[in-house]
Amino acid sequence: MNCRGRLIDVNRHLVMGILNVTQYSFFDGGKYFDKSDMILARCQEIISQGADILDVGCMATNPRSVEISETEELKTAELSLKLIKSHYPDVIISIDTYRSKVAEMAIDSGAHIINDISGGDFDSEMFATVAKLKVPYILTHTTGKPDKMQELTTYNNLMEDIIFFLSKRLKDLRKRGVSDVIIDPGFGFGKTMEQNYELLQKLTYFKELACPVLVGVSRKSMLCKLLNITPQEALNATTVANTIALLNGANILRVHDVKAAVEAVKIVSQIC
Repeated sequence: MNCRGRLIDVNRHLVMGILNVTQYSFFDGGKYFDKSDMILARCQEIISQGADILDVGCMATNPRSVEISETEELKTAELSLKLIKSHYPDVIISIDTYRSKVAEMAIDSGAHIINDISGGDFDSEMFATVAKLKVPYILTHTTGKPDKMQELTTYNNLMEDIIFFLSKRLKDLRKRGVSDVIIDPGFGFGKTMEQNYELLQKLTYFKELACPVLVGVSRKSMLCKLLNITPQEALNATTVANTIALLNGANILRVHDVKAAVEAVKIVSQIC
C-alpha cells in the first residue's frame, strides 16, 4: 500500500487507532473535541502502544448520530490535522469522512488514506477525488446515512448483496486507476446484530475481492447487545471479536484500544 511514497506491508496484520474529534462519538463523545492537549495525548497513546495508522474522524458516523455541516467538519479536520502533523510528522493518518472536499483538504494537509464509510454513495465526487489524489481508499459497505441505516437491514442474501455492492464499486475504482483499495464489510452499518455475526463468521468470503480487509468492531453494539454491557465495558468482548477476525483473514483492525489489539495480533501471528 503506497501512502504518499511510503510503502506499508498489508500482508502483515496492522492496527488502526481511532481518534474521534467530535462531540457525538458513541464511545468517547466530546472527550477530544476542541481540546488540543487531549488530542495530542491521545495521539501519543495510540502511537506509543504500537498502532500502524491513526484514523482521524471529525464527524460521528455511528447509527443515528448527528450529521454536522461540511463547513464544521472541514474546520475541525483542518485544525486537528495541522496540530497532529506539527507534533507527529511521521505518523500515517487516515481521514474518516464521506465528503470529498474534506478528504481532499485532509490529504493536502498531510493525511495519507481516505476512509469512507459510504463506499462512495454519499458524495458523487468521492471516487474522482480519490483517483486524482492517488491515495489508498477504504471502501466500506453501508445501506444508508447514519440516521437511516438501521432501518435498512433487509437483504436478499447478506453475503452476496454486500460482496456485489463492494465489487461493483471496486470495479469503478479500478477503472479510474485507483490501485490501493481496502475492503471494510461495514460492521454495524445497516446490519442487525445477527447479521454482524454472520459477517464475522464468513469474513473469508471477502478475500474473493483480492484486497486487504479491515474490520472495525471495537466496542460496537453487536457486542454490547449480546452481552448486555455498555461500550465502556466491552474491551474484553472487542478483543475476542478481533481475534476471531484475525483468524478469519482480517488484515487491519480499527480499534479504540490499541494495546489490546497489538497483543492479539502478536499472538495470532504466531500461528497464522
